[in-house]
Amino acid sequence: MTALAGANVVITGSGAGIGAALARRFAADGARVVVNDLDADACRAVAAEIDGIALPGDAAGEDGVTALITGARKALGGEIDIYCANAGIGEGMGLDASEDAWGRSWDVNVMAHVRAARLLTPAWLARGRGHLVTTVSAAGVLTMLDASAYSVTKHAAYAFAEWMAITYGAKGITVQAVCPQGVRTRLLGATGEAARVILDDGAIEPAEVADVVAEAVTNGTPFLVLPHPEVARMYAARAADPDRWLAGMRKLQTRLEFAKEGRAQEG
Repeated sequence: MTALAGANVVITGSGAGIGAALARRFAADGARVVVNDLDADACRAVAAEIDGIALPGDAAGEDGVTALITGARKALGGEIDIYCANAGIGEGMGLDASEDAWGRSWDVNVMAHVRAARLLTPAWLARGRGHLVTTVSAAGVLTMLDASAYSVTKHAAYAFAEWMAITYGAKGITVQAVCPQGVRTRLLGATGEAARVILDDGAIEPAEVADVVAEAVTNGTPFLVLPHPEVARMYAARAADPDRWLAGMRKLQTRLEFAKEGRAQEG
C-alpha cells in the first residue's frame, strides 16, 4: 500500500486543472508536494495555497525534466516517492496539424513521461519502491474526434505506462494510468467543438478526478484509473468488436460535422 501521508510528491502541470486539484488533495492527505508548471505565477500560487514547494519550469524537455527532478530531490531532502506526470497539451486537430504541433504533442504528452522515468527508475529500483502516475486521458484507450495529435500521443502515453508496469511492476515500482473523459479544465476547451458535442454533458470537476486518483494511489491499484467508470465498458467494446466500435464512432463524427455546420450557419 502506498500512503500519501509523509510522501514526497512531484506533480507536473499543477498550476491549474487536474494537476492543481491533485496538489490540493495530496497535500490535504499529508503529502509534501512539489508544484510544477510552465506558468510560474500559477505554480507559486498553488504552492503557497497548500504550503508546498514551487518549482516552475519545463517538465517535458530533457533539460527541464532533469532540472525538475534534481531540484525536487534537493528541496524535499530525499527521494521522490510519487511522480505525477500530469502535464499535457491538446494541439493538432486533423491532417492539417503542423509539424510543430505534432512535435510539441509528442514531447509533452509522451517523452516527458519517458524522460522522467529514465531519471527516477534507477533510484526506485535501488530502494525497492517508487510510484509513477501518468495522466493519460480516455483518448489514450479510446480516441478523441477532431484531435489527431492528441489522440495518437495519448495512445502512446498509455502504451508507455503499460510497458513500465509490465517491466518494473514486480520490482517494487507501481505505475498507474489515469484516463478521464471530459474534465472542466482549459484543456477541454482546447479540443474544440468535439468536446462540446461529446464530452460536455458528462464532464466532471478536477477535484472529482483528484479524489479518484488519491484513492487509487493510496491503494496502489488499479493500473487503469477511471474517473469515468463507463470508459471501461467502452474500452471492452472497442476490443471485442473493433468494426462495430468504429461504426459508432463514425456516427459521432457525422454528428460533430453537422454541429459544426450548424454553428457556422448561425455565425
